[in-house]
Order: sequence, then C-alpha cells, then structure tokens
Amino acid sequence: MLRRLQQAANLLGGGLFLTLFVVFIIQITARFGFNKPLPWTDEAAVILYVWVILWAAAAVVPEREHVVFDLVWNSVNTRTRQAMRIVGNLMVGGLALVAIPASWDYVHFMAREGSPVLSLPFMWIFLPFVLLLIALVIRSAWAIWNAVRGIGLEAELRL
Repeated sequence: MLRRLQQAANLLGGGLFLTLFVVFIIQITARFGFNKPLPWTDEAAVILYVWVILWAAAAVVPEREHVVFDLVWNSVNTRTRQAMRIVGNLMVGGLALVAIPASWDYVHFMAREGSPVLSLPFMWIFLPFVLLLIALVIRSAWAIWNAVRGIGLEAELRL
C-alpha cells in the first residue's frame, strides 16, 4: 500500500512538473514568438512552481536524498547517532506540529482572496505548505521510531 501511495505521489508531482513545463513553453512562445505575452501564464507558472517545490519536498523526495551534513554523523558512535536522530527529528517534527494550526488558519483565511489573473483562491495556492508540515510531522515520527529501534544509524548513507 505504501508503494502505491508513493507511486501516486510521484505521478502527481510529475504531472505538476509537466504542467509547469507546458505553461512555461506557452509563455515563451507567446512572449517571444508572437510578441503577445499572456498574463495567465506568469501567474500559473508561479503557482505551479510553489506546488511542485512543496509537493516534492513533502511527498516525493526520500529523506536520504535531502541535503545532509554528515561530517559529525560519521565521526560519532551509534549511540550518539541515535540521540542525534531523535533530537533532530523531535525539533523538526515538533516545530512543524506547532506550526500546523496557525498555518492552516492563515491558509483558510486566504480563501477569501484570489489571485489577480486566474482568480484562484489563495487557499489552494498555499495549501501545499500545510501538507508539507503534516508530512514533516509524519516523517519525523517515523524517523524517531526507527532510531529507537536502531534502524538507519549506519555511518555511511545508503543511496
């Protein structure tokens, strides 16, 4: 089931990126090919970019492919790595958990405002930020659980 969810997340991320690429090509063609810039393409590209970045960070890019600084990690023993993993994920997941209610309130509040050209409610534009926070909480909880069990504490990253 997790594999199917990951495939669905990857498909959605790929679809968002493909849509961004198509909008970008339309924008370039209209602006430079026909000397008729289309206002909706600028706005759609920005919105899609926000969605692509936040969706990818939340659901597509695996933890092992995020930027890490492993100089200290590789120089300490397994017990210290376990403590580092637990404390680090408590901080990230805890901050994300604390930020969810206020972020949701703001995103929900922005439903009354719309984007200038497409009139898309800002709630839908900024919703992936809340999804990212939820994903951070879930990922952090999972990483803490694995650290407690001693999983993923090797000196070298498995790619």
